[in-house]
Amino acid sequence: MYPFTLERPSTTAEAAKLAGAGGRPLAGGQTLLASMKLRLSSSEQLVDLGGIQELTGICRDGDALVIGAMMRHADVASHAEVKALIPALADLANHIGDRQVRAMGTLGGSVANNDPSACYPSAVLALGATIHTTARKIAADDFFQGMFTTALKEDELITAISFPIPQRAAYMKFKQQASRFAMVGVFVAQFPSGARVAVTGASSNGVFRPADLEQALSESFTAEAAAKVKISADGLNADIHGSAAYRANLISVQTQRAVTKALG
Repeated sequence: MYPFTLERPSTTAEAAKLAGAGGRPLAGGQTLLASMKLRLSSSEQLVDLGGIQELTGICRDGDALVIGAMMRHADVASHAEVKALIPALADLANHIGDRQVRAMGTLGGSVANNDPSACYPSAVLALGATIHTTARKIAADDFFQGMFTTALKEDELITAISFPIPQRAAYMKFKQQASRFAMVGVFVAQFPSGARVAVTGASSNGVFRPADLEQALSESFTAEAAAKVKISADGLNADIHGSAAYRANLISVQTQRAVTKALG
């Protein structure tokens, strides 16, 4: 690991100022610290967000559930209000990585990193969430911009994420056994206006919404409707773990399972 200095701001304003001056935000550190240890990444200054109380907390706000950016995966998974209002989100959080990762990793850190195989981006996109930052509010559809790329500016930090409460939702992940990341993860959500579906792990460009599946499930929120949609392998990952065609089939299967889970 290369040498660095560690700053511990107590407010989001101070943290954003340090980030704007070149400091690297440190949330749970599950990706950043690992890459620094391997010298794949170097940062002269880290900005530890762990002591900022403004970035924590979970509360209901009308028809949405607002979760602070520094809430740990384990806290989201076990929180009574998350389990009652959006159980699919609690279930997703409960199956991220292993117990150690869930004890340290954070919602905001995962979403800001936008790993193409991460779980949280699929929930953010499928639920049509709003990302609150130190400067503005960003709709999920505008936030994710490709592998490890988001709409965040250098001096902009995620403060919270507001998740609309769906009629029903579910997440199904086919995980890569060694890393526990999703080979294919599918989050489905049903709202009065229709269905939203987000897929993670299948594309190197990151999380995406399959329009054909959303249309089919908006017309009939059933596994049978999802099964009738042919999933194209174009643009999907192909590696030692599975071909693009295999991942296309997984998207279909996991969507059917997610719908069945949501209905059950």
